[in-house]
This record gives sequence, structure tokens and C-alpha cells, in this order.
Amino acid sequence: MTSSGRWALALVAVTAAWGWSFVGVHDVLRQIAPSAFVAFRFALAAVFLALFCPIRGITRREALAGLVCGVFLFAGFALQTIGLLTATPSNSGFITGMTVVFTPLLGFLAMGRRLAWPQALALLVAVVGLGLLTVRDVRVAAGDVWTLGSAVAFAMNILAVDKANRWGSPARITVAQLAAVALFGGIWSICAGDGLAPPSTTRDWAALLAIAVTGTAVAYFVQAKALTVMPPSRVALIFTSEPLFAAVFGVWLAGDRFTAVQLLGGALVVAAMLASEFGDRRRGPAATESRSWSRDGRRVAWKRFRGPG
Repeated sequence: MTSSGRWALALVAVTAAWGWSFVGVHDVLRQIAPSAFVAFRFALAAVFLALFCPIRGITRREALAGLVCGVFLFAGFALQTIGLLTATPSNSGFITGMTVVFTPLLGFLAMGRRLAWPQALALLVAVVGLGLLTVRDVRVAAGDVWTLGSAVAFAMNILAVDKANRWGSPARITVAQLAAVALFGGIWSICAGDGLAPPSTTRDWAALLAIAVTGTAVAYFVQAKALTVMPPSRVALIFTSEPLFAAVFGVWLAGDRFTAVQLLGGALVVAAMLASEFGDRRRGPAATESRSWSRDGRRVAWKRFRGPG
């Protein structure tokens, strides 16, 4: 299996963890405010990742890169939370999933990155599947606009992490990013008057720790590493499976029901991911290398552009 294939599987595992976290987050948010939850979640994640990825020797440039990435990530979570006050959960899930569209679009507008037609077709199929999987109410609320802003922010975070990887160590930058989100979450909680009261039960602490470790520290480390060997659009495409995993865990853990339409939507999302994965393999190693977003891939592309010498 290629390096990009291994990291693609790791990203699928990450989205599964995020899908499970919908159940865990729902339970924890009964005890603490959303702003405090963001602060605790990312603070614990930053500490955990720092234990395994020592930040000694972090450069000013890496810290700045983490801060910028953290701004976009925090904005995504904050806007999504505000949007959920008036948006339906189904609309929120679908609109947040539109990150898969905004990532290549903003990549093209801001950085001139073109998207090959097979990837564009896979994204279109994923969006249709996402709609079938999540949309239950077509009414538009003010919260939908906030949620749309969160999708843009999450897309910008993916692009920012991809850009930041060339500035230093992905691990150290990820620690800085998580710490930045924790800081912004704490400020948000204090300014909103929510305070920073921690969970009061052992069960909620266990859920919070699990979300902080698997759904945050490990998840964003995997995202950063995956972006060294695959383009942002492919990462965003894999992330569209999050609502599918959320629905599966909802059926398994919360007794929700899976409709035929949801099954069709989930199948389309999986088909889009598989089409993108096997499409890359059929184009062969040379094509994959020339399109790689890693630092080595950019050097190869630049050298080919310049010609011999």
C-alpha cells in the first residue's frame, strides 16, 4: 500500500472517531457550555500530543503557523455552534459537509490549484450522497448562514495546514494549533459569561478525554501528516464520511433509525471516496508524484516546470 493510501485509511479512522464523538459530545454538553467544552477539549488534546511530540525547539515560524491554523479551526467550531442555535441538525450536517466543495474552490481562487475532472466528479457524487444522508428539512434559517461560514472556515483550515507543513514540523505545528484553539475557546467562554466549569461526573470526564485524544489530538495530527502526501481536496472528500459514521453510531449507540434514503446517501459517499482512491492508483505512481502536495512533490513539479538544470 502506498503512503497516501495508508494515510487515507488513517483519515477514515479519524472520521469514524468524529462520527462517534457526536454521541459523546451530546452527553458532555448537557453538563458544560459549548465554549468551555471547546477550551477543555483542545487544551487536553494539546497536552496529550505534546507528550508524544515534544515541542522543545519549536520555531517562531511554526508557532505562527499553528496560530493561523488555529484561528480558522476555532472559527469553524464557533460558527458551527452559533449556527446550531437556530439551524436544524440535518441542515447543519449537510452545510458543514460542504467543506468538500469550498476546499478545492478556495484552493483554486486563492492559490490557483486546479482540480482534475475525476476528482470534481467524485466531489459532486459526495455532495449528493451527503444531502441524501443528512437533509431532512429544506427550510432555511439564520443559523444556516453561520453554519455556511463554518464550512468555509474548516476549508480554510485544511488549506492553511497544507501550507503550514512546508514551514516546519507538522507535529509541532499541530500542537501549536490545538493550543491556540484552546486559548480562543477559553476567551470565548469567559467573554460569553459561561465560565470554565469542568464536567462534574466521571462518565463525562471519560467522554471528554476520549474525544480530546482520539477525536482531536490524533485526528488533527493525522490530518497534518496526510496533507504532506495528498491534496487538500482529497482530505476534504474523505471527511464527507463523517455524517455516515455519525448515523451508524447513532443507530448502534442511541437507537436511531437508518432509512433507505440514508443508506443510498451513505453508499454514494463511500463510492466517491473509493473512486477517488482507485482513480489515483490507476493513474500510476508518476501521476501521483507530480500531483503530490508534499514538499518533495512540489520540488519535483517545480523542477519539471523549469526544465533541466
